[in-house]
Amino acid sequence: MIGLISATSAGQRGCEHLAAAWPDEVRVYDGPVREAVGRAFAECEQLVCFLATGAVVRMIAPLLRGKDTDPGVVTVDETHQHAIALLGGHGGGANELAQRVADVLGCRPVISTATDAAGVPGLDMLGWPVEGAVAAVSRAILDGDPVRLDTPHGVHPLPALPPNVTAATDSDVSLIVTDRVTDADAAAGTVLLRPPSLVVGVGGSRGVPADEVLTLIGSALADAGLSPRSVAALATVDAKADEAGIVEAAERLGVPLLTYTADRLAGIDVPNPSDAPLAAVGTPSVAEAAALAAAPGGELLVPKRKSAPQEGPAMATAAVARRRPRGRLSVVGLGPGARDLLTPRAREELRRASVIVGLDQYVDQIRDLLRPGTRILESGLGAEEERARTAVEQARAGHAVALIGSGDAGVYAMASPALAEAADDIDVVGVPGVTAALAAAAILGAPLGHDHVSISLSDLHTPWDVIERRVRAAAESDLIVTFYNPRSRGRDWQLPKALSLLAEHREPGTPVGVVHAASRPDERSEVTTIAALDVTTVDMVTVVTVGNTATRNVAGRMVTPRGYRWQA
Repeated sequence: MIGLISATSAGQRGCEHLAAAWPDEVRVYDGPVREAVGRAFAECEQLVCFLATGAVVRMIAPLLRGKDTDPGVVTVDETHQHAIALLGGHGGGANELAQRVADVLGCRPVISTATDAAGVPGLDMLGWPVEGAVAAVSRAILDGDPVRLDTPHGVHPLPALPPNVTAATDSDVSLIVTDRVTDADAAAGTVLLRPPSLVVGVGGSRGVPADEVLTLIGSALADAGLSPRSVAALATVDAKADEAGIVEAAERLGVPLLTYTADRLAGIDVPNPSDAPLAAVGTPSVAEAAALAAAPGGELLVPKRKSAPQEGPAMATAAVARRRPRGRLSVVGLGPGARDLLTPRAREELRRASVIVGLDQYVDQIRDLLRPGTRILESGLGAEEERARTAVEQARAGHAVALIGSGDAGVYAMASPALAEAADDIDVVGVPGVTAALAAAAILGAPLGHDHVSISLSDLHTPWDVIERRVRAAAESDLIVTFYNPRSRGRDWQLPKALSLLAEHREPGTPVGVVHAASRPDERSEVTTIAALDVTTVDMVTVVTVGNTATRNVAGRMVTPRGYRWQA
């Protein structure tokens, strides 16, 4: 919950704006300001105070307990020009909150955390548990001192790290990504990053206590030198999905409980099958087989072992497997070109990636948003399939990859060829973007107010007879049509032909919108008609939108009513 506190009418208006934007996330605190701040500090994960920074400092100073428990605090000035991350930049999420506040109020976020200011990912913000000398290693990274990156169990999809952090670096300062407990745990110049790489398979007799399950898991991890902070899930057979002790153990560890059918587990080769679980639940292995099922392609680190209660028979079994690191492919739509039409989610994915793959001119649009150390793989026009293969290959190698494209990556862009290459051995995330058709429509007015279709007139990959059949169908169906790739120097007859097909079913005065370079500095647009359109003004960065029989020109804007009842 985010607590909102204000002392003036301007501050109250700010609270109202945030409450409207985040209705399920906020609580407005009224009453005397000092008391309101105190209550919000005790009850909320984060605070936004529309107060002077100095006043907030004095009020929260007696309340501070520690960076791991204090809420994140953001202050906003009286004129809503700045959102200042005052306390708990990373641990309390104040840096992110300041950016969110700025997005709503249209002000400037002020973030003083050193790593954020330098564009370097904070070691405590990589999404995984971190241990060791965080401050010392972070300082070395910021100072440009050599830092050794050690990933003994494979490449993990980390954000870009600065060039001074590499596996080839020889240094006493280290960042180690490992699920093992090592001598480096106590080293003064070492940070251990705990990836979610371990899965614990568990089995148990009916009524097995949660404490017995947890004690067994703890001893299995400790004896193998594995960190409990890298446990990503517990796994078991379907028949044990409602076993209270196993369910409670997963809840107390804060991890999901994954379940598999007995037939699935029975088909997995394990080193220690047994007749007992076969008779009880239909599979010769629960713990080992479940661990391996939840870690496809991984390895069994701890074979099945039984619990050793002080009294009575053993009721629990456990085994531990390590998941193979999975790369991450994010397919990101950059929108039509204007920076303010790039979505916050797209920005976040660009900052999360260690590898960017894209057309050179699109990379130029977002180069300033990338973290230092981001590896850029760019190429020119006509290399779409090569870029898709490259992005998938990089993800399969374990990296965090962002494959970028203009507009929406799923519309005449890179998502299709990339996903045709990708198998289920990598994680794939799609990030939508504002399409060229939508950007052009917003400039033209409201041409897409009823059913519409987008058709590319490029016959480089689609035979013209197929394109013509689709245009005829759109014409006969009275659909509004947006033409992508309408005309180039080598393709100058397709647009006139497509317009003639539409003209067989529409009046010469049917409105047509032409938008060149939507949202970019050289943007230009006009609303004309099928009969009057000068096709020589159209090129490959132009979108042409042809209205249906209900579309009208209203005050120079294209408007298609939602229904077909129209009053002139």
